[in-house]
Amino acid sequence: SMFWDCDSLTTAPELPATTLATYCYCDMFVGCYGLTEIPELPATTLASNCYSGMLYGCTSLTTAPVLSATTLANQCYGSMFGGCRSLTIAPELPATTLATECYYGMFYNCTGLTTAPELPATTLANSCYQSMFQGCTSLVTAPVLPATTLATYCYQNMFFNCNSLTTTPELLATTLVEGCYSNMFASCTSLTTAPELPATTLANYCYQNLFYNCTSLRKLVIEEGVKTIGANAFEGCSKLNDITIPEGVTSIDINAFQGCSRITEISLPSSLINLGGSVFYGCSSLASIVIPDKITS
Repeated sequence: SMFWDCDSLTTAPELPATTLATYCYCDMFVGCYGLTEIPELPATTLASNCYSGMLYGCTSLTTAPVLSATTLANQCYGSMFGGCRSLTIAPELPATTLATECYYGMFYNCTGLTTAPELPATTLANSCYQSMFQGCTSLVTAPVLPATTLATYCYQNMFFNCNSLTTTPELLATTLVEGCYSNMFASCTSLTTAPELPATTLANYCYQNLFYNCTSLRKLVIEEGVKTIGANAFEGCSKLNDITIPEGVTSIDINAFQGCSRITEISLPSSLINLGGSVFYGCSSLASIVIPDKITS
């Protein structure tokens, strides 16, 4: 908190350290509204929370510093650029070894950000990308997500309320973990097409609210091998009118299609056993549905 609310500060000092300590730069420039750029941050050995909140609320910051570390620490970049609404280009993020919550809220509410950096890691950590781009309302293109080994809540809220995002990255993992995609694209109101969902091994809450309130989403194809459609997965997708649910799906959880007011008909697979409460609540155009005999709840 060294320069907290120094709102007349326009130039930051050099920070040459290459090995950091826990919380060393945490909240250092919070509320420095006049700061437009910051020198390179050459550290390659990070520590827990080392850059957490460092530039939060620096609303005039237009250029991000170089971040060279390839091995991260817990919450090391947490909320680092939160609320930096003049930032249009994110720094490169070369890290391939991640840590718990390492990018948590890193660009939260960076409303001027239009492009995202590459994210090369293929093995993720718990909550590593949680809320990373949440509220980045000018972001039009999401980064490629090459990871095939996921961790709990790794992508939760990652693009929440990115309402200029028109396309999604491929989601390559076939084995999911608890909460991994929950709220990932919630309220992405410009999204028109959902990605394929190739996973065949699911987990609790893995798709919960995945496309919640994606009001421009029109078409949905669920891949063969999927067994569960998660709670609230497509709730509020008010333009969704083309849904394919394959044989093999055994459960559609609570509120999965609630408020999908353009759906006129739907064919439920004969494999379906569980149909959650309020699944089609508010589907005001639904005129035809056949309920399979196997449903027990």
